Amino acid sequence: MVSPSAAAPAQRDRGAPPADNRLKIVEATMKRHQYRPDALIEVLHKAQELYGHLSPELLALVARRLHLPPSRVYGVATFYHFFSLAPQGEHTCTVCLGTACYVKGAATLLAALEAASGLRAGTTSADGRLSLLTARCLGACGIAPAVVLDGTVVGHAAVEPLVERLRALLNPAGA
Repeated sequence: MVSPSAAAPAQRDRGAPPADNRLKIVEATMKRHQYRPDALIEVLHKAQELYGHLSPELLALVARRLHLPPSRVYGVATFYHFFSLAPQGEHTCTVCLGTACYVKGAATLLAALEAASGLRAGTTSADGRLSLLTARCLGACGIAPAVVLDGTVVGHAAVEPLVERLRALLNPAGA
């Protein structure tokens, strides 16, 4: 745990997230890595795990505490598909649009998911139940097209079974 005096500079920073235990855990993660800039990805992973997404204020705080330019922190956060800059829905569906997946029909899958959910890629439903996302590459080229549905990789994805799985998630039996 970080002492209140150690956390105070971060809390005084303009635009810092509200003080709570999550912030103390992020601070402890940075301290454990001795505020080394090369710990950026690990710190961002912990922050996302705790907050659910990386707000601009949280990215700015990490940049200041690790003595990194905000542009570098933002660049890392936007490069890796794991990181999200906006709150995500209760359920997430990420379609890989890498070359292998695209060649094997990822665009068709995405269009079908957009039609079935009523969402555009990169958005979350108004009720917060579903986020429909895309990724540049999931690294699962051997099972293309690949989709990640609530953290589970679906390989050799086909339109109808995938749409049915999505509908089952959003409308569980008896609901």
